[in-house]
Amino acid sequence: MTRGIHRYSFRPTVPAEEIESTLLLAVLAAEGLHGQSRVRLDASYAFDAEKHVCVIDSSSDVGRDICRIFTGFAAREFGDESFSVSRVGTPPAVETQSIRA
Repeated sequence: MTRGIHRYSFRPTVPAEEIESTLLLAVLAAEGLHGQSRVRLDASYAFDAEKHVCVIDSSSDVGRDICRIFTGFAAREFGDESFSVSRVGTPPAVETQSIRA
């Protein structure tokens, strides 16, 4: 399975504080779905205010839900054309095993 990382890039005209608040609201909504402890254990995200970029690890159910919620909130609040989303990351190394007869 590949590690899913979604990268959100916002236009410079979108206020950084609003992006961060929207991301935190999406995390809070995920807590409503999965519970606070599961979000604390399974969610990983970061926000760079200077670059207007945030990344969310979507390799877990919690992360995928945060991505879905954040995308919906951002589109509604800032407009569909105010940001782009891309999947980044590399697949993990493949393990090999020898089978002996």
